[in-house]
Amino acid sequence: MSRWVGRANVAKRLAPLEDTPGRSVFAGGEARFEMEHETIVARPPFPLRHEAEYERVRVAPLLEEIAEDHVVGVALVRLGGYAVGVFEGERLVAAKVGQRLVHGRHRAGGSSANRFRRRREEQARVLLLDAGEVAARVLDLHRARLEAVALGGDNAAVRQMVELRPELRWLEERALRRFFTVPEPRQAVLERLPYDLYAVELTVGTAGPAP
Repeated sequence: MSRWVGRANVAKRLAPLEDTPGRSVFAGGEARFEMEHETIVARPPFPLRHEAEYERVRVAPLLEEIAEDHVVGVALVRLGGYAVGVFEGERLVAAKVGQRLVHGRHRAGGSSANRFRRRREEQARVLLLDAGEVAARVLDLHRARLEAVALGGDNAAVRQMVELRPELRWLEERALRRFFTVPEPRQAVLERLPYDLYAVELTVGTAGPAP
């Protein structure tokens, strides 16, 4: 079973295991802890630099790295709104949030439905162009410092934004592997993102040999 756990809670969960019987493997950006009754695999959002194997449970290298802060750009986009920002650690140092009306789908058929569809597509296009312009303006100012980019909202909307603004392809190149599916992007949603931004994916299972 896998779940995303905030880094402070990861420390509380794993710190008591330090130097207990078992085996630890740090490789491929993640950490695997094998104990008598369970195996825990930790996949941090920022891949681990540490690589080693120990014949004991060694969680300290993991906890040291997940405690580090990073400079991260954020682009959350859905049809209807967007939120773009830059975090230094958990501190939001730049942000721009916007909204535009995009009507829902028309359930009827015929020519009226086609007109409604074209209007909706144009509304979505205007919103995505606006989001792309803001993302380019806000994130380019910090591009040299950004260690990673967090993309979220609606996956299709983010892809369409990049298609409309090809100069934003670098966002996908630096994107964290986790896509942050969030409700309507607003300032409050952006400000709450650091918990998820630094959360670690923990997979807990029965004991077994490393693959």
